Amino acid sequence: MKRATFIVGVVAALAVTFVLGTQMTIVEGQGQVADTSAVPGGKGGQDVFGAYTVANWPKPLTALSGHGDWTWGAGQGVFAESPDRVFVLQRGELPTIHKRPATIKVAPSIEFPIGRLPVRDATSASPPGALFKQGTQEPGDDLDTGTPGTDWRWEHIVTVFNAQGDLVEDWTQWDKMFRRPHAVYMSPYDPQKHIYIVDDYRHSVFKFSNDGKKLLQTLGTPNVPGNDSTRFYRPTFMAWLPSGEFFVADGYQNTRVVKFDRDGKFLMAWGERGEAGGKESRPGYFNNVHGVAVDPQTRRVFVNDRNNGRVQVFDENGKFLDQWSFGPRTYSDIHLFIIPSDRNLWAFDRGTSKMLKYSLDGKFLYQWGTWGDFPGAFWGVHGMAVDSAGNVYTAAVDSGGAQKFTPRPGANPNFLLGKQVTPGWGTN
Repeated sequence: MKRATFIVGVVAALAVTFVLGTQMTIVEGQGQVADTSAVPGGKGGQDVFGAYTVANWPKPLTALSGHGDWTWGAGQGVFAESPDRVFVLQRGELPTIHKRPATIKVAPSIEFPIGRLPVRDATSASPPGALFKQGTQEPGDDLDTGTPGTDWRWEHIVTVFNAQGDLVEDWTQWDKMFRRPHAVYMSPYDPQKHIYIVDDYRHSVFKFSNDGKKLLQTLGTPNVPGNDSTRFYRPTFMAWLPSGEFFVADGYQNTRVVKFDRDGKFLMAWGERGEAGGKESRPGYFNNVHGVAVDPQTRRVFVNDRNNGRVQVFDENGKFLDQWSFGPRTYSDIHLFIIPSDRNLWAFDRGTSKMLKYSLDGKFLYQWGTWGDFPGAFWGVHGMAVDSAGNVYTAAVDSGGAQKFTPRPGANPNFLLGKQVTPGWGTN
């Protein structure tokens, strides 16, 4: 009996030693570990661009006649009707920088430019300038941003590209109507696929026919800011309910969300101005309402309370439901977010230059992206969209222009943004 007990004890001790040894081996990096790469089974690499490959898209403006010395201005928005019809919104054009300027030595240890740093911030270089002429309520003339034709050109504000990056539509007939175009959309529930463009300096939302030939409706009073049923004060983004009602984030100056019926009739608004300084935590108080998205299944409305570094969640009538933080505002600066078919909230952080994935109850799930102004890098993404094939598009105010990312073969679906869902369009 004693011998049997001894043998059992030895076997148990050996088993414990084996388990502990195995655990130690894994901890020390010599055993099997979970594959967390964007494409499982790969070897090497860093997943710099996540589960995507950077496409050579769109073709440069230099391909256009008379544009040999011009390039993209601040990229404000992007929207994909299909992989072969992608809208890009920008704030004019900027002179091409053909080579980096000579290095300026400020001190033995200080020189500019540093090799890997961008030379120009497109959003600072692009029009518009001041909202109003000094001391008046008249719209500014934008001459404070430089000389037209030399420092910038107000052209190609709304452009459309095919899957190969060719410019296939050019809405230059509307160029002079815009001052600071902020976002471009189609409602996913609108069979006529009207185009909506938000212009925050004109305090308006413009609704066009799908081909851009007709301006069909204007929400807000152009050039006249306000805070009532007929006026915005620097609106930013939009989102739709499946029943056709929609929301406008209003915005940089106002601190509210405005709800309209499917025909653009004002229904209601909610939101109060919060305490300045990024310290506001009360529900329903905002500082810079810079983004809005809708979960079509629950009809919940997600609002980007940008200057307070948080998302606030409401029901469709403005009843507060939830909130969570994106991180300290000292380094985080969420520009916008969307909720595609995977029913996750994908946000872009201008502060960290990362694309962030959250569950709809606020759990942080994934991030990808790197800072820079080279192809595939992020610098100030201000608009993003996903087409029906899963291609991701971004428009960036700081680096300028737009980019396209295509899914890598064999990519883990959990690392990809969900595809665009457009039930109101029929086949896409």
